[in-house]
Amino acid sequence: MPKYIIERTIPQAGQLSAQELQAISQQSNSVLSEMGPQIQWVQSFVTDDRIYCVYIAPDAEMVREHARRGGFPADQVSTIRQMIDPTTAEV
Repeated sequence: MPKYIIERTIPQAGQLSAQELQAISQQSNSVLSEMGPQIQWVQSFVTDDRIYCVYIAPDAEMVREHARRGGFPADQVSTIRQMIDPTTAEV
């Protein structure tokens, strides 16, 4: 199943409290539960003004639907084509 990375612009995201991040996570999980097992949240990275989320879903539209239902921005949804890390350089 395809993986997607979602860029969400959230001003001052890096300053959100643990309780605020918990509430966002709970909202996301609630929507995911309603949508069924085809869409999965893998993890998210919080920066100063953005949250980057990795999802597994059948298509990008399902990822966008999750954002709409949850009230989250989804400024950019990109398909992850491949993953590399330092071990990719090894022969």
